[in-house]
Amino acid sequence: SQPSEPNPGPRASPPAALHPTERQDVPDRLGSSHLAGLPTLLSLPAFQLQGNDSASKLAVAGAVCAGVARQLYRLNVDALPPSRAETENLARLWQRELALLPVALYVESQALDSGGASPHAQAALSWWLAQPLGLVFVDVRDALPTTAPPSHVVEVRRPTAVEQCAAWRCALAPSWPAEAAADSARLLAGQFDLGLSDILLAAQYGEPSLRVATLSEVWDASRRLTRARLDVLAQRVEPRATWDDLVLCAESLGLLHQITTQMRNRYQVYEDWGFAARSARGLGISALFTGASGTGKTMAAEVIANALQLNLYRIDLSAVVSAAIGETEQNLRRLFDAAEQGGAILFIAEADALLGEHGQGHDSHESHHRSTGPEINALLQRMNSFSGLSILATRPNSALDPAFLGRLRFAVPFPFPGRAEREEIWRKAWPAEVPCEGLDFERLARASVCGGNIHNIALNAAFLAAQRGSPVRMPLLMAALRTELRKLGQPFDEAELR
Repeated sequence: SQPSEPNPGPRASPPAALHPTERQDVPDRLGSSHLAGLPTLLSLPAFQLQGNDSASKLAVAGAVCAGVARQLYRLNVDALPPSRAETENLARLWQRELALLPVALYVESQALDSGGASPHAQAALSWWLAQPLGLVFVDVRDALPTTAPPSHVVEVRRPTAVEQCAAWRCALAPSWPAEAAADSARLLAGQFDLGLSDILLAAQYGEPSLRVATLSEVWDASRRLTRARLDVLAQRVEPRATWDDLVLCAESLGLLHQITTQMRNRYQVYEDWGFAARSARGLGISALFTGASGTGKTMAAEVIANALQLNLYRIDLSAVVSAAIGETEQNLRRLFDAAEQGGAILFIAEADALLGEHGQGHDSHESHHRSTGPEINALLQRMNSFSGLSILATRPNSALDPAFLGRLRFAVPFPFPGRAEREEIWRKAWPAEVPCEGLDFERLARASVCGGNIHNIALNAAFLAAQRGSPVRMPLLMAALRTELRKLGQPFDEAELR
């Protein structure tokens, strides 16, 4: 095991103001209720610290140990020996240390819930907790069902948005004007769901260069804190599209602006205006994007992420949905828990695999994954409790239950573009650096293709022009258009495009 640093970061210990009153109550209750009999410390029950914020749980354990003058050591569950005899031998060695030194133990067992622990870890942990080990804390996502002897379960919640705002304000105050620190704290607490130690790390972003960090730097530091956790679970998309790149009907564009505005004003509505205090349900901003492939669903998600300066992650449902009982819910929980802390936007593409689709041409694999009530309910419940923005993307012929739609905040249609929209898409398809001559966008818009296909045609025409060493002209575009239509299995009417 290793000595624990309950508050990792540039400072050895954060200022007391960063520990909200509610957080201080947990170690106080533990100390007064269960640690009064230190002479018989060897027979203490283990304390299961339940929750999904390991940093807060480690801080609580560290505060308890500081109150009873004990050094906290950390032990990963995978470090426990695989056999019972070895576990009992290790327990005897720990009991010897406990008799000689004022120590306590913190067992990191979150990997048991995520499936990342070794196969023997669960049994090894049970054997370990059956030994008299003195003051022991166990970091768990969900309480262990049974332990012998019985243990105490203590829920340690992540700091609330109000507590995070206070922590941000305190962390920024030494270097920032009071008003700027207060305004920035509200923005940061409204978009990110960070523990106290992560807030300290992000707020001190500029310290290595002995200058004050800007809000942009603190914001980027907050985004990066949780990228490593999500990068192994989903595909990160670098958002580059802007509002000028989107070509949609006024209704759909207005809904996308509403989504962005609600994300920006969450703290004011939920905390200042009291909606969060009234109910914890339905605070997640969830949206359904419905449209054929290539109509701009992914681009719209990029635009929102770019406007809000948040990370965007694309989720492949084929890697999430599982036939094993409970595994789909576990996979969803891991994804949403990781995204929640970094304020990431989740884009669940091809959600028809989970929501169910009635139509022709589906293979047995799709039918196997087409789903079912428990999986849909697990997804919707997690989306509703998710503090950020989650987006489902489906094709227009998906058979969606009206009750399902009622549990989503927004439903945004992405219709197939008409001729006027196609002409505008053709005009916006070209970077300023591309040499173009005599392009007839009105003529090109007569071809019934959507934005994704237009992008492919423009790119292929650009490569043809580069090969010939000439600007992009209509003959090259028509050749690329023919190739794309053949790929789609659509007839090419020369007369219509003359």
